[in-house]
Amino acid sequence: AAVPITEVGTDDVTRIPTGFSEFDRVLGGGIVPGSVVLIAGEPGIGKSTLLLETAGNIARAHAAAGGKVLYMSGEESQGQVRLRATRIDAVEPNLLLAATTDLGTVLGLIERERPTLAIVDSAQTIVSQDVDGISGGSTQVREVASALIDVAKTLDVPVLLVGHVTKDGSIAGPRTLEHLVDVVCQFEGDSETALRMLRAVKNRFGPTDEVGCFDMSGEGIEEVTDPAGLFLSGGGADAGDGADGDGGSSPVEGTCVTFTLDGHRSLPIEIQSLVTNSVLPTPRRAVNGVDSNRIAMLVAVLYRHGHVNLLQNDLYISTIAGGLAKEPACDLAIVAALASAAKHAPIPRTTCAIGEISLTGQVRPAPRLEYRLREAARLGFTTAVVPRLRKRVEIPGLAIVQVATLKSALGVLL
Repeated sequence: AAVPITEVGTDDVTRIPTGFSEFDRVLGGGIVPGSVVLIAGEPGIGKSTLLLETAGNIARAHAAAGGKVLYMSGEESQGQVRLRATRIDAVEPNLLLAATTDLGTVLGLIERERPTLAIVDSAQTIVSQDVDGISGGSTQVREVASALIDVAKTLDVPVLLVGHVTKDGSIAGPRTLEHLVDVVCQFEGDSETALRMLRAVKNRFGPTDEVGCFDMSGEGIEEVTDPAGLFLSGGGADAGDGADGDGGSSPVEGTCVTFTLDGHRSLPIEIQSLVTNSVLPTPRRAVNGVDSNRIAMLVAVLYRHGHVNLLQNDLYISTIAGGLAKEPACDLAIVAALASAAKHAPIPRTTCAIGEISLTGQVRPAPRLEYRLREAARLGFTTAVVPRLRKRVEIPGLAIVQVATLKSALGVLL
């Protein structure tokens, strides 16, 4: 029956921690009972490993209370899942495994066991006998999703559902699959690196601009609560700076650190550059993790307004560990790294640069600059070269140097 909204209870729902603070961050604080979460990603990216390790964490946490976790695989046998669980240390007595592709069996297991959490791997391999169509087809995927959502809401059992993706990276099956579920998470990463990113594309119970960082290893997936160790060659400014005499590693020419935004999260990115004399009629421009078209523009601006001529040099620009520095706020760090390599003048490790470079040589503001600066101070940076601020900002331990032009910025950094 319809009731007045004033009579609806406002008690907070108790979320289920996943055992990964990064996973909880993306979900908005944990798994909501009765919700259906779709985890999508490329083949071999680590979706099943992440969910199996999550299942082990929750089973371990609820063992004393008698809670059970049900893991149902339509792609692997029970023995194969057990092998992977042993490798990642997710073997628990109250973690139940089932290998089936029949929807009726999946629903029957959930109704009989009433688990704390149910995991279905994957939506495209489960088949309903009540409708026609091959497994993974639009009709089957829609039927499977609808049935799992119905049992999740009825029994108040959260369901984590694995989804395949197509060649272009979109979730396989009809778009109604994304509309039906409560949360859609994308598990991303480069197969050549161990870095994995989990971001929420849709979330009825939390933000959609959070990102979780994970590191893939032979022992499973490890969360990275402080990404500075991944994206900085020295592990952050705290790793030491020979310039200030603390006995740490000396600064290296051709590198500069900036801070990018990924959702609400500020990530440190180290830009590395190498400048060599070219022996080719057309100098090489090799980039990794940055926008190649923007590099051509920045080289021209550096020549015109910074009086550093790199037009006839081979340029190699890269980030570390698969980090991306493609937003305009990374311009100043890219230009500083190039100028540092060309002038053989290292930039101190405790200095970062944030700002957009215009065609006129001006240093323009970056969005949410104060948020980036506070993250820089937390990681141990002592100096930040930034554009002119509209309001006064004071951050303990961080000297904020405001510049208006590229020439003045290079004068400070070098």
